[in-house]
Amino acid sequence: MKRKVFAGPAVRRLREEAGWPQQLLARKIGISPSYLNQIERSQRPLSAAVLVELTRVFRVDISQISNSDEDRLLVDLQDALSDPALAHPAPPSAELQAVIQHAPSVARALVRLQAANRALEDKYQALDQTLSHSEPGHAGGALAFPYDEVRDFFHQIGNYVDDLDRQAEATHAELGADASELSGALIDRLELRHRLAVKIDRTFGFDRPIRQFDRASRTLHIDGSAELSSQTFALAHQLALFEAQDVAMAVLAQADFRSTNANAVCSVALANYFAGALILPYQRFRDAARLHRHDLSILTHLFGASLEQVAHRLSTLQRPGARGVPFYFLRIDRAGNITKRHSATRLRFARYGGACPLWNVHQAFETPDRMLAQIAEMPDGTRYLSLAQAITKAGIGYSAVRRRYAIGLGCELSDANQLVHADELDTENVRSIVKIGTSCRLCERHNCSQRAFPPAGASIQIDPDLREAVPYRLGD
Repeated sequence: MKRKVFAGPAVRRLREEAGWPQQLLARKIGISPSYLNQIERSQRPLSAAVLVELTRVFRVDISQISNSDEDRLLVDLQDALSDPALAHPAPPSAELQAVIQHAPSVARALVRLQAANRALEDKYQALDQTLSHSEPGHAGGALAFPYDEVRDFFHQIGNYVDDLDRQAEATHAELGADASELSGALIDRLELRHRLAVKIDRTFGFDRPIRQFDRASRTLHIDGSAELSSQTFALAHQLALFEAQDVAMAVLAQADFRSTNANAVCSVALANYFAGALILPYQRFRDAARLHRHDLSILTHLFGASLEQVAHRLSTLQRPGARGVPFYFLRIDRAGNITKRHSATRLRFARYGGACPLWNVHQAFETPDRMLAQIAEMPDGTRYLSLAQAITKAGIGYSAVRRRYAIGLGCELSDANQLVHADELDTENVRSIVKIGTSCRLCERHNCSQRAFPPAGASIQIDPDLREAVPYRLGD
């Protein structure tokens, strides 16, 4: 007989660390507040369904709630069978418990099968677009691309580097400066502690670097025509190169990159991470985001940061015991190339090529300086609140180059009530939901009028007597 699981203290601790009242957690996991109250007081055991929901909502390993091998296998099996490729809809918990009790080897085989399928899908995404140039990697002829390796590494660690984040937060506290004074405080620290000469170059010039350090004269040049948020970020990046190198080297040692230039790419990424964490210190920023319900314009004003810096930082709030809302973040150019991407959600980006044309991140270029909100549904049925806004990075002068990007930020719809941007959306109206995909090569939707080409490996049917929006139909 399966033992009953009483885990009241663990559930209460996780809820309090998240800062949620009982009513909010009860709503998230689909039970009544009174039932949750009894669970936390260890008056009721955890059912299999509640246990699965708790691990999903808190994004924790089941060991933090239960030490039972059967419970762990139950959660693994539930997660595996939530994959649309294996079951629709997922079997009820009672059936899964019966499988675990009477055929545990079959349950483990299904978990392994789904893990293998997920790994195959990752490889499938890697072949999303044929690339003509690459760098040689290890022995065996494997190909590795430095930017892809670094992006994958940050995805694997949850886009959060604890030691670096805490050091940046402590440095911000030492500086003791608010947003309007932070740039000056960074200059003082660089000049006094590291004996640099910091020069803010306010002359006009085209294609001038935002930051350039002359090692011989120990002079740091900052482009004075750049926005103040960019200047502050450049100063914080330089400080990271002096004060956070030990932590960065330890992270690089763990990464074990294959491609030649990945260490150099990751070093820059880690210095950028430190800079963002210094300008937007974890606890203060997380508390402000909660207080103002993630209103991006308020957060940029409070911290003197750019929209891109704030959106990127929101995707990194994954500190154990003090996690923020899990967001995805991306930046695309006008050709649809994804130039930055991070995700603390289940959303997967196309590794190469453009994103889905129905995603509002593309529409943002048509309405500059306006925040767009969209309810988007992926092929697996997961729905997201997707925010997008176009930004322009321009120099000074008539002939200055203007770089245009669109910023995308989003969370799963179950967390959308924590964002002010969702207040005017009808989340229950099925007609308002836009069905998107990762990219045309990976999306198997049959009825998409915006399809550019068939998904990889799919058969197509051509009817010479029929012409619809797309000149073919996908085979079964």
